[in-house]
Amino acid sequence: MTDELQRLHGARVLVAGAGISGRATIRPLLDLGARVTVTDRNPDALAHSVELGADTIELDALLDDTADDNSGTMREFALVVTSPGFPPDAPLLSRAAGAAVPIWGDIELSWRIDQAEIYGPVRRWLVVTGTNGKTTTTMMLHAILESAGISSVACGNIGLPVLDALRRDDRRADVLAVELSSFQLHWAPSVRPAAGVILNIAEDHLDWHGGIENYIDAKLGALTGAVGVLGLDDQIAGGLRDRSQSVLTVGFTLGYPDAGQLGISGDVLVDRAFADSAVLASVADVTPAGPAGLSDALAAAALARAIDVPEAAVHDGLRRHQVGPHRAAPVGTVAGVDYIDDSKATNPHAARSSLLARDAVVWIAGGLLKGARVDDLVADVAPRLTGAVLLGRDAGLIADALARHAPGVPVVLVDTRDDGAMSSEGSELGQDGEPGQGSGAKQGSGPTPELRRVSAPGADGPAAMRIAVREAAALASPGHAVLLAPAAASLDMFADYAQRGRSFAAAVDELRGSGTPR
Repeated sequence: MTDELQRLHGARVLVAGAGISGRATIRPLLDLGARVTVTDRNPDALAHSVELGADTIELDALLDDTADDNSGTMREFALVVTSPGFPPDAPLLSRAAGAAVPIWGDIELSWRIDQAEIYGPVRRWLVVTGTNGKTTTTMMLHAILESAGISSVACGNIGLPVLDALRRDDRRADVLAVELSSFQLHWAPSVRPAAGVILNIAEDHLDWHGGIENYIDAKLGALTGAVGVLGLDDQIAGGLRDRSQSVLTVGFTLGYPDAGQLGISGDVLVDRAFADSAVLASVADVTPAGPAGLSDALAAAALARAIDVPEAAVHDGLRRHQVGPHRAAPVGTVAGVDYIDDSKATNPHAARSSLLARDAVVWIAGGLLKGARVDDLVADVAPRLTGAVLLGRDAGLIADALARHAPGVPVVLVDTRDDGAMSSEGSELGQDGEPGQGSGAKQGSGPTPELRRVSAPGADGPAAMRIAVREAAALASPGHAVLLAPAAASLDMFADYAQRGRSFAAAVDELRGSGTPR
């Protein structure tokens, strides 16, 4: 056991956050002999932590204890283990730093525990990060590893905490296919994976990181081990080779690959990074089809090939892989209109792929943009839009972008605010639902969109989604698609993106049953 972990024996450790990742740290910390205290604002989550053997303290009470001298109670702890949701400038973590208390993320703790062989021999970590495609790539990788006969598990940001994967008794995993968010990588500076990939980088979580450069710096934590992989077709990710700390850095592209790359030749995926020219799979065998799915498949193949997985296993794994829910999943056809659930498109970059895959789209969008801009997205997809239905806190920002870049596209705002206000660039929506004068729209730059506001004060997320689907159906014609690709996070109106997607599917079922979709 390392000195850092040995020092935790008998020491007090504070776990910041009693959600899934926070609770997953409790048993391992107790196994190390630590005395664990969990803090959170959710009393139910704290109660679950007590059941696992931890002490608890309500977050506001802890902050009150440390308010006077910026340390106070904090000095009683040997370590703070933070959940990914706490940004670096969160008051709790600022006070921990002020008291010189080390701060680890749950992934940092996972890495150190694995390297110390607390739960058996060290595993090989294959890390997947990027703005979009992480979950699909991770599941593709897991399918490839299984086809190779390698005991593996998909874990991390995908749902199963890494610590739970390390502790599982039913089946040991020798290789971890680890999806990591930028939050997790920020708090995990020690991680050195056998191979790691940055799929792509676009504006996302800028409010948490404080800017795009900090976001990129966090993502670079995946390129610190033996092999680093970059998505070469992405403008930002493709330019990070000089910043990679990996011993070997390779790339993947949708074009024909140069030496040191994976890519596509005709109708097959080809590896020229770990072989002279090895055929890995048929394009037709990759699901989801299209550029995004192929990019994810090449990334997964690169990670697998980095640990010597044979070509046949790559082919078999990609052929067996199935798309997960809420990722451009068809949910039904009503009156000749296809309804597509891509609720997992939680940022503009992800929404772009879904929108560009269809010729005529009524777009359902909105939620929490997290500091990301949507102007480039709207400009790119404007020719394909036959309508847009917007909901959520930042619907006004998307309406403003549509006014600038898609004039004439009919737009419906589903306004659930009691005061009729939605987030817009420097102003609230006026009483008629139009973007305010401070929105940044250029005056006199062309026709404004046909914008209509549907008032639904106090409606919850599922109720708002039912309205949005009905409004979208009224804008669609046979042969069109109604696409839920929010370009934003869901937590302003839903428990998570999955509930948002289920609400969309339920609304489509209701539409089908009503017999009056138009």
